[in-house]
Amino acid sequence: MNWLDGVIEDKYRIVSVLKDNGKSKIVRLRNTELNKDIVKIKFDGIGEIYERLLEISQQNLPTIYDVAEKDGKCTVIEEFIDGATVSDILMSGLYTEAGAISVCTSVCDALFALHSIGIIHRDIKPENVMVDSNGRVVLIDFDAARIFKDYRSQDTRIIGTTGYAAPEQFGISQTDERTDIFSLGILMNVMLTGEHPSKKSYSGKLRRIIDKCIQIDPKKRYANVTELKNCLKNI
Repeated sequence: MNWLDGVIEDKYRIVSVLKDNGKSKIVRLRNTELNKDIVKIKFDGIGEIYERLLEISQQNLPTIYDVAEKDGKCTVIEEFIDGATVSDILMSGLYTEAGAISVCTSVCDALFALHSIGIIHRDIKPENVMVDSNGRVVLIDFDAARIFKDYRSQDTRIIGTTGYAAPEQFGISQTDERTDIFSLGILMNVMLTGEHPSKKSYSGKLRRIIDKCIQIDPKKRYANVTELKNCLKNI
């Protein structure tokens, strides 16, 4: 146990386990005196991603309150987002174009903040985009995230969600910001049709943007999320 675990156990009680896949455990905790919920993430490995996230504040990313490492294990204390995932929302019906654009431009803002400090998310999907009770869109879950390194020709770990992961995530080349753009294109299609574009492609005004996002060759995609956001806003 590191010092952060001890502090949390003294002040908070477990509300629920949000995720436990053997690699990481995410628990919702509550401070009953303050009536405040937080999230504790514990995983094997180093907290380089979260150390970088500590340095930034962006409304479409969860706030990271603290990070501690000991004996190869990392504990992270993160803001609890009270809301529903895009996956949950899709259970009630598809998004309109306006709704999809609103969510995806917010995700672009989150990605701009991540990419500006060298973080590639690598796991954009309906389950990892939340909308809180005030309509705030938040990109969550950094299990698959990595730091971009100029000198690498490919990633050291093959990781991502099948169907949303870009081809380069499977060892073809190094992932970069265009990798997240690919996944965001898949997400848009799913929000609008309920299906992966391999099964059903969206036929409305966003079709051209989606098609460019999901090009197999990264060079044919949008170069960055600012370019993509501008196109979304001009539909």
